[in-house]
Amino acid sequence: MTRQITIFDTSLRDGEQAPGFSMNEAGKLAMARALAALKVDVIEAGFAAASPGDARAIARIAAEIEGPRICSLARASKADIDAAVSALKSAPRSRIHVFLGTSPIHREFKLKMSPAEILTAIADMVAHARTYCGDVEFSAEDAIRTEPGFLVEALSTAAAAGATTLNVPDTVGYATPDEIYELFRMLGRKVSRNDDVIFSAHCHNDLGLAVANSLAAIRGGARQVECTVNGIGERAGNAALEDIVMAIRTRRDATGVTTGVETREIMNASRTLSRITSTLPPRNKAIVGANAFAHEAGIHQHGMLMNRETYEIMKPEDVGWPASSLVLGKHSGKHALAARAAELGFELDNEAFARAFAEFKRVADEVGTVDTARLAAILSRSEGASDDELWELSRVEIRAPLASNAEPVARVELNHPRRGRVTDIAAAPGAMDAAFLAVSQIIGVEASVESIDMRYIAAEAEDAGRAGQGADVLIDMTVSSCSESFTGRARNRDILPACVGAYIDALCNASAVARHRAGSGSDHPAASGVAAE
Repeated sequence: MTRQITIFDTSLRDGEQAPGFSMNEAGKLAMARALAALKVDVIEAGFAAASPGDARAIARIAAEIEGPRICSLARASKADIDAAVSALKSAPRSRIHVFLGTSPIHREFKLKMSPAEILTAIADMVAHARTYCGDVEFSAEDAIRTEPGFLVEALSTAAAAGATTLNVPDTVGYATPDEIYELFRMLGRKVSRNDDVIFSAHCHNDLGLAVANSLAAIRGGARQVECTVNGIGERAGNAALEDIVMAIRTRRDATGVTTGVETREIMNASRTLSRITSTLPPRNKAIVGANAFAHEAGIHQHGMLMNRETYEIMKPEDVGWPASSLVLGKHSGKHALAARAAELGFELDNEAFARAFAEFKRVADEVGTVDTARLAAILSRSEGASDDELWELSRVEIRAPLASNAEPVARVELNHPRRGRVTDIAAAPGAMDAAFLAVSQIIGVEASVESIDMRYIAAEAEDAGRAGQGADVLIDMTVSSCSESFTGRARNRDILPACVGAYIDALCNASAVARHRAGSGSDHPAASGVAAE
């Protein structure tokens, strides 16, 4: 019978306490709902004794979230444990997670306690927690750097006092997979405990080994892994939940275990966390990164069009992505361009397609990714069209209000190949909103901004300019128009024109799609099993 591994999510505790990922009460509750939909087994909702706000958030999650067991962290002290008990009182199923450092460096420098005092504290505090809660986890902080003999003694003491889960954290991300495997094998043989007391792994990513170490711990006998969505956490982060779950699912032949996670909710959980923390995972992040199921290389795209298993070991739909994405850029080949042209309703003869492919390569070298608006213009010209519909920013000005109740006014000038220069003005509560509104009035497309990703690209020293900066701002923007999302990109020395330029790019994209749908008489672009940007 296949063992099911307990997934213990600590995004709201270990993840949230990392710089840049702090969440307020409402954010924690929203993330807890996403974790419940994901069907994790345990949600570590926070550290009740850390702050009144954390205690309130745990209490709300305990009262409002159904499904997962709700857990609070506590130091090995009565005050911390009592705070956890109070916060968890409304939870149908709860857990108290007691921790205490066991390594020589923690005993000497942080705790100033002898080994005997450590063992006494473990026994007393685990027993105290057990009087209030039938599910108590004990963590030997910095277990990996603890003497093996003392670690066995500490965990045996916790089990004897009533702990039901024994966590063996690699607190500083120091271990290797072979070491973790051997450690868990040894602990399984030597720690005195009842059969229903399980081992847990909690691995940090300082050496980039957190997921590998967690999988090694499972092979060594761990029945619970502690992880976070998007791998957030202290320093380099924790083991990423999505990586562990999909490794177990995809390589069940190698792991021999399973989980109860609803994998189709992975992207929802990732996006919820990104929205709450205003931090996107890196584009190349496994499973949830923007490039995880995207392909630009021509050889890869040809293979994907024939059979996506040539270059994908997982189905994007299984983790919540809508489909794989063929990104049209300078590495793309003729097969991908032909497939995208057909989706947009273009039927090009060989000569027209050759012209389109040559221009596509030239434009891709200039702008990187060729979006729908640019591609539609290229294909139209190749069919003999005399103009395109791409707008370009000529000028943007913002006038600040003189009165406290007045709104900023934006004046925007755009250039169009056929209509020439067009100017409009708009007022809105924010300067950027006013500029976006003016652009929408000119182009005739209503949209709202969903996300803005800004990157500051520093100039070389010799190109720094008078102010000593000379940096560019690269903006990637997603807008919503007619219930669909469209992307835009722009680069400029200043943030405002870069944002306005990206907004224009996105609206041109939306406008191009609308024109081609109207021309083909369809409501939606044809789907061919592999979506394209």
